[in-house]
Amino acid sequence: MRDRLLAAEKVTAIDWRDGALYLLDQRALPVAQDWRVYHDAAGVAEAIRTLVVCGAAAIGISAAYGLVLALRARLAQGDDWERALEEDFELLGEARPSAVNLFWALNRMRERLLRLKAGDDVLAIMEAEAIAIHQSDREANLTMAQLGAELIRKHQGSEQAVLTHGNAGALASGGVGTALGVIRAAYLEGMIERVYVDETRPWLQGARLSAWELAQEQVPVTVNADSAAAHLMKTKGLTWVIVGAERIAANGDVVSKIGTYQLAVSAMHHGVRFMVVASSSSLDMNLPSGDDVLIEERDGSELLEFDGLQVDVFNPVFDVTPADLIDVIVTEKGIVERPDIVKLAQLMCRKRLH
Repeated sequence: MRDRLLAAEKVTAIDWRDGALYLLDQRALPVAQDWRVYHDAAGVAEAIRTLVVCGAAAIGISAAYGLVLALRARLAQGDDWERALEEDFELLGEARPSAVNLFWALNRMRERLLRLKAGDDVLAIMEAEAIAIHQSDREANLTMAQLGAELIRKHQGSEQAVLTHGNAGALASGGVGTALGVIRAAYLEGMIERVYVDETRPWLQGARLSAWELAQEQVPVTVNADSAAAHLMKTKGLTWVIVGAERIAANGDVVSKIGTYQLAVSAMHHGVRFMVVASSSSLDMNLPSGDDVLIEERDGSELLEFDGLQVDVFNPVFDVTPADLIDVIVTEKGIVERPDIVKLAQLMCRKRLH
């Protein structure tokens, strides 16, 4: 499975080479593949803020590399680099406050800084740590892809149609993706015959990004309007809804792309199984439930296509899907069916599966 996934891999969004960070501008897809290069933390923070890079894991990986760029500049400026670097930690953290993976990656970089010894090559060590974060996500993706594909085989057999929402693929990660990684693996094993992709308004991550990714690997894909999802479940024999997550609360509530909650409600009504695929770094065991999350809202102009139209706009980026609507959460540490606070706490005590 692993070798087949790697052989089929045709999409990547993050490249670290020659001491610079290259990001595939997701705003330009699918019309153009525009790679942007970054040499400082301020540029990386701006890329996160302006959606050049999207997806929980991709944001965290980019921030880790951004800190390496910041460290190089601070070391060149003088001896008090550690105090100055705190400004860069803050700058990168403020770029996307709702992204738990962002803070997970920054905290891991901070912890590595604290273990430095006298005489260490600081820049080389921290660069290696950022690369390790990137590679760790890649490996986690492969593990989740295999676990999720095995679940699909276990519950429904072969030749299924599935639905996904938003983008939880290679563009949003350091590897083959979370939700799309599972879908890719199941397709390669002959268990999926078609993938339906919600267009995912207002930024159209499904129509622009997920559909483009799947098409690159010749996976049969059909884009549908978000409002058609329940109709698809009723008429097209969908067997799974498979999505990623921005954040998962201790009780199993899932914070994901706006529209995920209503998909889970429709899936339960139609008897369609609901799978969330996310790295364990997305699990926030300090967050009791999804009700405690402050949902980010973006500018209303994203919804208004007619110049001069003056109306009130409600434009949340995420919603919260209650744990009791979720059949299974797949992470690189293992699988949790019918998630709750006890099962997720037990999961977080496990070692990663490989």
